[in-house]
Amino acid sequence: MNTATTRELHVIFGTGPIGKATARALVELGQRVRMVNRSGHATDIPAEVEIVKGDAYDPAFTTEVTRGAAAVYQCAQPAYHEWTTKFIPLQEAILRGAAANGAKLIVMENLYMYGDADGQPIRESLPYRAHTRKGKVRAQMAEALLAAHRAGKVRVAMGRASNFIGPEYDVMGEQVFYPALAGKAANALGSMDLPHSFTYIPDVGRALAILGTRDEALGRAWHIPSPEPLTQRDLLQRIYAAAGQPLKARAAGRWMVWLLGRFITPLRETYEMMYEWEKPFIVDSSDFERTFGMKATSWETIIGETVAWFRAHPHSAAAPASARS
Repeated sequence: MNTATTRELHVIFGTGPIGKATARALVELGQRVRMVNRSGHATDIPAEVEIVKGDAYDPAFTTEVTRGAAAVYQCAQPAYHEWTTKFIPLQEAILRGAAANGAKLIVMENLYMYGDADGQPIRESLPYRAHTRKGKVRAQMAEALLAAHRAGKVRVAMGRASNFIGPEYDVMGEQVFYPALAGKAANALGSMDLPHSFTYIPDVGRALAILGTRDEALGRAWHIPSPEPLTQRDLLQRIYAAAGQPLKARAAGRWMVWLLGRFITPLRETYEMMYEWEKPFIVDSSDFERTFGMKATSWETIIGETVAWFRAHPHSAAAPASARS
């Protein structure tokens, strides 16, 4: 049952692509939206969305900025190389603010906590078997959220996505879309010929908005709908065709990522996650689809819209390889 029967306040921490997609989806649902970041400024968001400047690590601030909110969305994260030191206190401060105001807490997560599923479909029922530093942080954070929910401290739902693709996502922009538009070589990781799930950023926003307005979502994690898995080669072929260019691509294996990571910080952090690109990496989102009736956007639309966005936002040159999720 949809409990959002009035125009309620929804507060989003983070104004990156995921936060923006969530804001747009909530506005479409008729909700009042406030976004929070460090600068108090954001671009390409609906005019009616309020932007507030503040420190999300400060529980006093998170409590004040979420006062009166029906739901709070945790879409912020520290830099990739700072996860092990900054992510847990960031989430704890946002949780404390939501709890103090009786708001639902909707948290954007990835799949790191499951560890290496050895090519099997990744379902919400899998145990947490993280073997990487960042995966262990994700597992600890997820367990803390569910413990807070069970204790009655705060009502929680988590949305989990695979590697992102979509407009505004600069990692895929730098590594794939800008090179494709320029007729240059895209950068891939690991094997080019294994099936891999990607999640479209506008679908992530729609899914988080559903979790924040449907009480049956509370108390668990949900895998956000993704289109059918593609190999990186197939995906790149489709992107280059949409860009009007012949496919050019290079894939960095584990040894190359380790070597380049000695000089490029994001790649150094990517090294421990290479298992995602060395075996099939397939996400099962059937629970979400069955419960909420949402299907993933088609690949044709995903690629068409994303190529169009990066074409309309030109970039002078592709940057070095960065984190992919």
